This record gives sequence, C-alpha cells and structure tokens, in this order.
Amino acid sequence: MSFVTKANHKRVLYVGGLDKAVSEEVLTAAFVPFGPIKDAQVPMDYTGKTPKNKGHGFVEFVSEEDAKEAMDNMDDSELYGKVIKVTIAKPSSAIRPETKRAVWDEHLDEDHVLADDKAAP
Repeated sequence: MSFVTKANHKRVLYVGGLDKAVSEEVLTAAFVPFGPIKDAQVPMDYTGKTPKNKGHGFVEFVSEEDAKEAMDNMDDSELYGKVIKVTIAKPSSAIRPETKRAVWDEHLDEDHVLADDKAAP
C-alpha cells in the first residue's frame, strides 16, 4: 500500500481487527481525540454482493507524538464490539521487498534451478 511511506511511517497506525461495519468516518472519529488526523483509509473488499472492509485500516496523524499516544491508548481497546490491535504501520517495501514481481513469479527462478539440478547427471 502506497499510503505508508518511509517519510510518514511513524505517523501512520495500522488498526487491525475491525468490525465489517467500520468505515473511514468511524475510524477517524475513534482516533481524532488524540490529535489532528491527516488521512484515514479502510481497504474494501468488493468480491461479495455488498462491499465490506477487509478488517483493517490505517490512520495517519499530523504528528508522531499524537500517533504514539493513540497507539498506546487504543491498542487492545474495543470498537464496535471488537477488540482492535493498533501498531505503527510498516511501509509496504518493508513487508514485501520485491514488489515489482508478480506473486506467481517469486519462486520462478528457484523452480528453474531445481529443475536444472535434477536434469544434470
């Protein structure tokens, strides 16, 4: 996700365990008491008949101090009847360093090496 960058990663919180009814507006309202929010995102799943969130979201604060305060207070708290997990979000490159390759190509080189090794006498 391009939302989290190296420049803002200490101001962006990952919020996991969200109820399917939580929207960006609800997420913003839950975290705004800790300071000004620059942006909030709740990725949606459109595969079903009705769109639902994917169970997590991201909140970007204007300051790192506010983000830390929100994390300290909101981690393991309850939102819409579900306990949420709040941590500092990691940039997508930290999660998946080879983002330029397709998922099905990741082990392609290894498979060819193994096949070549088996073919060798």
